[in-house]
Amino acid sequence: MVTVVTATRPGDGDRVLGALRHHLDGRRRVVAGVDERVDALAGLLSDFVLTGGKRMRPRFGLAGWSAASSADAIAPDEIVTACAALELIQACALIHDDIVDASDTRRGRPTVHRSVEAAHREHGWAGDPARYGVSQAILVGDLALTWADEMFVTSGVAPDALGRALGPWYAMKTEVLSGQMLDILAESSGATDELTPTRVNRFKTAAYTVERPLHIGAELAGAGDDTVAALREFGVAVGQAFQLRDDMLGVYGDPEVTGKPSGDDLREGKRTLLLARGLALAPTGDADFLLAVLGTDLDPAELERARRVLVDSGAVASVEAEIDSLTVRALDAIGSDAVSDHGRDTLRDLAEAATRRYA
Repeated sequence: MVTVVTATRPGDGDRVLGALRHHLDGRRRVVAGVDERVDALAGLLSDFVLTGGKRMRPRFGLAGWSAASSADAIAPDEIVTACAALELIQACALIHDDIVDASDTRRGRPTVHRSVEAAHREHGWAGDPARYGVSQAILVGDLALTWADEMFVTSGVAPDALGRALGPWYAMKTEVLSGQMLDILAESSGATDELTPTRVNRFKTAAYTVERPLHIGAELAGAGDDTVAALREFGVAVGQAFQLRDDMLGVYGDPEVTGKPSGDDLREGKRTLLLARGLALAPTGDADFLLAVLGTDLDPAELERARRVLVDSGAVASVEAEIDSLTVRALDAIGSDAVSDHGRDTLRDLAEAATRRYA
């Protein structure tokens, strides 16, 4: 299993976690003033944010700042706080994504909407427990998005730096929501082309996971145009490779490691590039089988056959080759003097963690 490295220096992960805890505790005091029962729901958000996740987006944000800073620079607290706010946008996205996908688990634990649904049943409240769980989880996700904006804007960074960073901050939120909308549309319309999942990967994942966090961090540091351009090119390539690796894990990942049921992407009917390649390359009978079982509760034999079709057709090898090609492209993008030497080293480590991971 690949170890995910820290963003810029040892201890940055603890600083990000500390900034998140400080902000969440402060916001929860406001919620507790409304009603303790609502604070219990806000507590689900705190637990979700503070007890799991790889913090990839804050890491890339800090890496963008580092890439445009001097070699001995240590990120000030306000920069760490601003980058840590990215984790709250991730929380919103995951909580809502789990509702859209009707997922039962996340990181090896019940999803937020399932946890709230279980509490409804436990207390014997009136109404439909599932609907209650979804309704409250939507609001918990909205709360995460609201608190992300508050954390970013009140981070304490200088007004000129904040003004520069707000452009990519707002663009990132629009891009990820647009990518999610396209992803849902692709599943419902039965899209089998490669362009659609490529666009989903570009905006739902690459822009919001890597490109824009790097862009935000660079703008916070006052980076020049050449540095911003190099980091964004790196970010698009690594972000797309990250999603392709995630697609592979969605079919072949070990649930003990990923925290999600094995083959979940096939059961959810995900229209990934891996699937599109399999449908294009597999013999007609195998392609028809993939389409027939996609979005159904595959039994073990069906799951094994679907996996075998994707391997035998060459789809898996093709996607692995694309991951390698995108990683090379990303590393080439940061080879110039536009990126500091220490920033380049950090980005190389993060690229390895993002594209070679097994969880």
